[in-house]
Amino acid sequence: MADNGEEKLIAIARQIAKSLGRTETMTDDIIKIFSNFDGRLREKLTERLSDDDVERILNSLDRQISGYISSERPIWASSADSSAFLDSVDKLITSIRDWTPLADDKNISSYLDRAEDLLQQSMFRLEDEFRTLAERGADSFDLTRGESAHQRDYSDEDDDVSVEDDDFFIPVAQPVKDYDIIIDALPAGTIGDLHEIAKRMVVAGYVKECSHVYSTYRREFLEESFSRLGLQKLSIDEVQKMQWAQLEDEIEKWVKAMNVTLRILFPSERRLCDRIFLGFSSAADLAFMEVCRGSTIQLLNFADAVAIGSRAPERLFKVLDVYEAVRDLMPEFELIFSDQYGITLRNEAITIWKRLGEAIRGVFMELENLIRRDPAKAAVPGGGVHPMTRYVMNYLRAACRSRRTLEQIFEESLGPHSGNFDYRKGDNRALSSSSSLAVRMEWIMEFLESNLEAKSKIYRDNTLSSVFMMNNGRYIVQKVKDNDLGTLLGDDWIRKHESKVKQYHVNYQRGTWSKVLAVLKIDSNSLSPIAPKSLRDKLKIFNTYFEEICTAQSAWVIVDEYLGEELRASIRGSLIPAYRNFIGRLQAVVDFGKNGDRHIRYSVEDIEAHIGQLFLGSGGGRR
Repeated sequence: MADNGEEKLIAIARQIAKSLGRTETMTDDIIKIFSNFDGRLREKLTERLSDDDVERILNSLDRQISGYISSERPIWASSADSSAFLDSVDKLITSIRDWTPLADDKNISSYLDRAEDLLQQSMFRLEDEFRTLAERGADSFDLTRGESAHQRDYSDEDDDVSVEDDDFFIPVAQPVKDYDIIIDALPAGTIGDLHEIAKRMVVAGYVKECSHVYSTYRREFLEESFSRLGLQKLSIDEVQKMQWAQLEDEIEKWVKAMNVTLRILFPSERRLCDRIFLGFSSAADLAFMEVCRGSTIQLLNFADAVAIGSRAPERLFKVLDVYEAVRDLMPEFELIFSDQYGITLRNEAITIWKRLGEAIRGVFMELENLIRRDPAKAAVPGGGVHPMTRYVMNYLRAACRSRRTLEQIFEESLGPHSGNFDYRKGDNRALSSSSSLAVRMEWIMEFLESNLEAKSKIYRDNTLSSVFMMNNGRYIVQKVKDNDLGTLLGDDWIRKHESKVKQYHVNYQRGTWSKVLAVLKIDSNSLSPIAPKSLRDKLKIFNTYFEEICTAQSAWVIVDEYLGEELRASIRGSLIPAYRNFIGRLQAVVDFGKNGDRHIRYSVEDIEAHIGQLFLGSGGGRR
C-alpha cells in the first residue's frame, strides 16, 4: 500500500509540474516542495528518471528540432512542419522543467546544459520565423484597400487615394473624418501563428527576445505611418531653430498626427499585442511599450520644443493648438499607458501638457512687457488709433475665442485645486467674470491705457491729446463689446470706459470751443447799449478762431463714424445757436448798408458746412 501511495504522489507531482510548466514559472518550486517532503519521494523520482531515459529523450528531441533549425526553407511554409516543430519545442520545454529539480546529479546537469543550448537554438529559429511571418503577413494584407475592423472612406475623391501603375504604388494618407477605427495590420491566420510562437518563447523565458523581434517589426510600421502623415523626425534643437512660418506648418501636421496616433494607431497596436500575446499580459505590455515608446517620445519631444521655445505673442495661437491637442488626448494617454511600462510616458505627457500651459502664461507676460516697453516715439497723425491699440485689441479678441482653454490654463497657475475644468468630464461650465483670466485681461488693459496716456502727451495741443484718447478709448470699447473679451471684463468695465470716452469728449469741447463761445457771448442783462465797434471786433476774433480751428481740425480724425457724427452734432448744437444769436444782434445795431452782408464772412449755413468737414483727415484708418 505504501508503494502504491508513493506512486500516486509521484504521478500527482509530475502532473502538477507538467501543467504549470506550460503557463507559469512555479514548476521548480513545486517539484522541490514535493521532493523535500520525504527523502524517499526524491529517491523514487530519481529512480524513475534514469540517465539512459534522459539521454534517449534528449537525442530524440535533438534530431527532431535540429532538422527544422538547419532547414533553409521557412518552417511555417507547411502547417504540418510548423505543428511538428512546435510540438517538439513543447516537449523540450517540458523536459527541461522536469529535469531541472534533479540538476544536482552531474549527469542530469550535463544533459540539462545540452537541452538549454538546444532550446536557445530553437528560440533563435522561432525569432526568424516570427519575423518572416510578420513581414509576409503585412505584404499580403493591403491596408490601403481599407481592410480594417471598421471601414470608412478617407476622402470623397477616389482619384486622390494613390498614384499607381503596374510596378509602382504609393499610399497617401487622406484627411481623417472619424477616429472610430481599428486597423487590422495582419491577417487573422498570421496573428494566430505569431501567437503560437510568442507563447512558446514566453514560456521558455525568452520574453525580451520575443518582444524585441516583434517591436522591431512594428516600429517600422509606425515610422512609415508617420512619414505618410507628413511628420518629420525632428530633435528639440531642430524644432527651436525653425523659422516661425515653417514651424506653424509642422504644428498643423503634428496635431493631425497626434490625433491619428493616439486614437487609431496606438489602440490598433494595443489590440494586436493583446492578440499575439494572449494569456501573457505582462509580455503584451512590454511588447506594446517597445513598439510605441519611440513614436511617443518623438511626438512629446516636438510638443516640449514648442513649450520651451520663444514666448513671442504671435506664437500664442499655435501653442494653444498644441496645448489643446495634448489636453484633449490625455484620456487616451491614461488609457493606453496605464501599465507599469507606460506610466513614465504618461507622466511625461502630463508634464509637457503643464509646461505648455506655462508657456501660454509666459506669452501673456511677454505681451504685457511689449505694451509697457513700447516707446512714445512719434504722434499718430490726426490723433487717430495707435497701431499698438489695434494690435493688442485684435490680439485679445482672437485669444478669447479660446476663452475656456485660457481659463483652464490660468486657473492651473493658482494651484492644483483651483481649476474648474476637468478634461475627463468635458466640463463646459460658464466662467465667471472674476476668473483669473479676467484679472489678467484687466491688467493688460491697464497697461495699454497707461501706455496710451503717455503717448498722448506727445501732442503739443492738449485738445488733440483728448481726440487721441477719445479715438483709442472708443476703439477699445467697441472691440470689447459683444464677444468673449467683453464677457470676461464685464458690463461694469465697459460702462466705466464708455464714461471715460465721454469725458475725453467733454475735455475736447472745453479745450476747443469754449473760447469761441465766449467770444459770441453777449451780456443781454447789461443796461448799457452795445457798442457796434465791440461787436465788430468780436466778429473778427470769432472769424480768426473759427478759421484756425477748422484749418487744424479738418486734418484731425475721428476713426469711429458714429463718434465723429456725434461730435460734430455736439459742436453744431452749441455753436450754431450762439452764432445765429450773435449775428442777429450785430445786424440789429450796425447799419451795414446795401452791402452789409459782405462784412459777415460766414453765414449760419457756412458755419454748418465747415463743421461738417471736421475730423475727416487721413490720420487714422478704420479696422
